[in-house]
This record gives sequence, C-alpha cells and structure tokens, in this order.
Amino acid sequence: MAIFRGIRLPAGPALKRPPELMYAGNERPPAIALAGLALQHAATALALIAYVLASAKIGGLDSDTTRAMISATVLGMALSCFLQSWGGWLGSGLLLVHIPDPLLVILSGMVAAEYGLGGLVLMGLVNGAVAMGAGVIVPRLRAVLPPTVAGVVVCVAGLSLIAPALNHVTGLADGTAPDETDILIGGATLIVIVALSVWGNRRAKLFALMAGLAAGVAVAAFVGELHGWDALASAPAFGLPRPPMPEFGVDPGILAAVAVLALMTQLDTFGCVVLLHKMNDADWRRPNMRMVSGGMRANGLGNLLSAFMGAYPNAISSANIALAHISRSTSRWVGLAAACLLAIVAFLPQVSLALTLVPTAVIGAIEVYAAAYLIVSGIELIASRALDSRGIFMVGLSFVLGMGVIFIPELAALAPESVRFLAKNGIIVAGLAAISLNLLFRLGSSQRAQADFEEDASPAGLGQRVVEFIETQGASWSARRDAVRRAAQAGLEAAEAVQAAGGRRLRGIRGSFDEFNLDIELLHEGPPLALGAEQTAARSDLLDVDEASFQAALEHALSGVSHVLLKRLADRLSSGQRGNLSYIRLHFDH
Repeated sequence: MAIFRGIRLPAGPALKRPPELMYAGNERPPAIALAGLALQHAATALALIAYVLASAKIGGLDSDTTRAMISATVLGMALSCFLQSWGGWLGSGLLLVHIPDPLLVILSGMVAAEYGLGGLVLMGLVNGAVAMGAGVIVPRLRAVLPPTVAGVVVCVAGLSLIAPALNHVTGLADGTAPDETDILIGGATLIVIVALSVWGNRRAKLFALMAGLAAGVAVAAFVGELHGWDALASAPAFGLPRPPMPEFGVDPGILAAVAVLALMTQLDTFGCVVLLHKMNDADWRRPNMRMVSGGMRANGLGNLLSAFMGAYPNAISSANIALAHISRSTSRWVGLAAACLLAIVAFLPQVSLALTLVPTAVIGAIEVYAAAYLIVSGIELIASRALDSRGIFMVGLSFVLGMGVIFIPELAALAPESVRFLAKNGIIVAGLAAISLNLLFRLGSSQRAQADFEEDASPAGLGQRVVEFIETQGASWSARRDAVRRAAQAGLEAAEAVQAAGGRRLRGIRGSFDEFNLDIELLHEGPPLALGAEQTAARSDLLDVDEASFQAALEHALSGVSHVLLKRLADRLSSGQRGNLSYIRLHFDH
C-alpha cells in the first residue's frame, strides 16, 4: 500500500526466517498481496463483533447505542492491532489482530444494562490499567512462565474451541437437532480453506480463508440462509463514535471481577505472543519476555484509550493466528494495513453490521481450523522441553483441571462464590494450575547437580553414567530437548576422549542450568586435556608409519577426531585444573 512507503518500523529482535513462510515478520508484501491479507484479517476480526452484539442484547441496548458501541470497539481493535504490529516499547512487533474479549460478554452486558455506555468507560479503564501493569510484571517472571506453561494455555484454548466450533457448524448451538443446511455451509467453508492451504499454489494459500469465507456465504445465499438485511438497510452509511458521559458509580465488586478477568486474559496474550514468535523464528528457543511485555502493553493501552468512547474491551484473536498459519504470512505490515482497514470500518456502520450477517456455520468452520492449529501448536510448545515426572504431572494435571471444568461445568459450583466466574473458564483454570504446579514442583529442585563415579566402573559404564546424568538432569531442569540430546552426545564423546588420552580416569560429573546456559563438567584425574593443540598425525601419515608405530599414530588420530567432534557439538569448550582434579567443561547456549 502506498501509505506505508517511507515508513520504518522500530527494530525488533534478530529472528531466523523460517523457510516455509511467504512473508516473514519484517518483510513487506507486494501491494496486492498486502491488501488481500489485510482484508482477510480485518474481515475475520470483524466477524467476531458478534460478541459485542451478544453483550448489547444482554444489556438491552437500543440500535443507536449498539452501533455506537460497535464503532468504538472496532476503533479500539484497530488501535491495539496497530500498536502490536508497530512494536517498540508499546507493542510486540508481531502480526496480532484484536477482537472483542470473549470473557467479558456477560459482565459487559450487566454493566451496560445498569449504567449504560458510561459504565463501560470505567470498565475499560480498569481492564487497560491491569493489562499495562501485567506488561511491567511479566518480564520478571521468566521462571514462572516457561514454554510448557504457554503450551498448556495454547492447547487448552484450542480444545475449548471444539464444542462451540462444532455446535456452530452443525447448528446444535440452539439445542436442536443437527441442521443439514448448516453442515453443508460449514463443510463447504472448511473444505475450501483446507484444500487451498494444503494443495493451493502460492497465491491460493495467501487467500485461502477469504476464498473459504466467500464459498460459505455463496452456499448460504444459494440455500436462502442469509438474513438480517432489514437491519443493514436501516443503518447509516457513515457515523462518528459518540463518547459517552463516564459513569463512575460502577459497583466495586464488578470492577474487581473485571480486573481479575483482565489479568487472566493476559495468560492468553502470553500464549499468543509466544506462538507468533515461534512462527517467525526458525531458531526459536524460549519466550521473548520483551515481546510478551510489549504485547500486553499494546492490549492495555488500546483498551485504555478506547474506553473513553464506551468501547467493549478487546483481546488477541486466536482465529487470526490460525489465518497467519493458513496464509504462511506473519508480516507486521499486514497488521498495520489491517489496523487501517479496521479504523476505516469504525466510521462505516453498514460495513461492520454487514459482517455480523455472516452465517454462524461459516464462523464455526474458521473456529474448527483455529482449534486444530492451536491444539497442535500447544503440543509442540510442550514437547520442545524435556520433561521428568515433575513436568509430566504439571502438564497432565493442568489439562485434567482445565478440561474438567469444560467437560463437567458443574465442577465450577465447588469453587467459592467469589471466584466461581473464573472457575467456569477452562483456559483460566488450566493456566493458573500450570503456573501454580510449576512453582510447587520447583521446590526442592536445584539448578545444579553433581555425581561421583565408582573407581571400578568400566569405560562403557562410565559413558552410560554420563549420558544418564545429562538426560535425567535435563528433564528435571526442563531444558530444550535438542540441547539435552546434543549435551548427552558431547558428554559421551568427552568421556571417551578423556579415557582414551591415557593416564586419566573419570571421577565425576557436574551440571548447571539457567534459561540461557547449560554447562556440563567432566572431572578426571591426570593433567587437563590440551584441547587447542594441533594434531600432528594427518590421515595420510597413517599409511607411511611402520607397523610398530601404527597403533600409537592411530590412537593419536582418533583423539583428534574426538576434539573436532566436541568443538562441533558444544558452543564453547574448555579444560583446566581445580584442586586435585582436572576438568573438561562443555557449554551450550540455551
């Protein structure tokens, strides 16, 4: 788009471009592709204005007040999306599009019914202030929020989408028998999306969701299932948001509930930022807390500013993350363009209302794809770290508790009345359980470990002990699986090098870990290994030595191979002497 020419976005962290992406984080797509991708993201977000309509219905708002609420909400979504994509201190620098927060439908309706749009002003201010505060605190909680916790939140978010998605596709949402027409509409939408995203060419993959949306609407029109044209005809073509008079007499109990829900929403923000970061970085290792903090600040500031217009609070859209996966495009420029489109639509009530007429079955098909993507992505995040019994129970029990309240809603009644509204949400329950259990299981778990070796152990047995130590401690520390595998291979190679060097015997092993470093030390008797020494025996020399010297030359050459392998496996390699023992230290960037 011409409006973006000459604009330079704030620099973000260095990321390794994944080869499967068509347009990665900082790459600007061509004008046509940029416009098409932005249109898909804006349309997907606007289709979920249904949450605002549901809240307005609960609040008993008239049509004019509802339109004002929709316009203000869309403007808030545009602002948050713009901040997210812009990056810097006020955003994550990722393609994260915002939608009305699904957690606040009932509370917003209650506030609107009691206090009108003026009550939403105070509600939005509280929501935004809590999110901004979370953006300051979260970067200091790296140990509390490892990738496994993010994986649990993302996976349970996908699992929680299954029931509403299938209800919307099958027409069971109203408690009636399956509707064959809805199944036809939803099935056609999903088939087009999946077929184009899997088998389509480059351009087809970019616009798979738009094609699926169009196919679903076309089928709905063909079978006579497009309704609501009268409401659309009566809406004005252009309208300005009308800031309401703030109402500061909102019940403190309701505001406390809003604050708690806003804090819980940041769990979802955390998972979404981690997921997009992982999509953008082929060398992803851990959550970037600066990005997470920026994502929360963008959400908070967007809600703070739009609150003065009586907007419904917004949150990050998981459906748009799925769209980024479908289109293989995570460019920040797409987010900026989508934000501009949303801002324009905020002043065009007919356009925003037209998107609310998209059949429920079409939205359900998009939710099915989003659920499938989130589930698999959550599993990948969990599996990225080695797990011992602590990690297994942390993940497993969090799933059981989160899915338990989804499968058996009556369980929420067992919670104290003051927190019962939180206990009804499986994502919140699973996220809080994962954080709490992670903290609990960290008790008694040291980030340093040491093992001594028996004097009569065989060389093969010592090598096995080294591998077992590294794998066991790596799982206890929840280190990355690939780092643990590399460390175990390097540890075995180092043990063999020490024992083959002559005059040396392994006595023990030490290990230490933090989120950025994994260090392994092998302790041995005898002088330190000369790791930097040049190997004097080349492979061709073995053919020229006499039989008496051949064995010694071969052993010398093999020791050189071990040194080369160690330097390739470890990020840093050193040796030295401490007290009566020598050591060889293997360092791995984590």
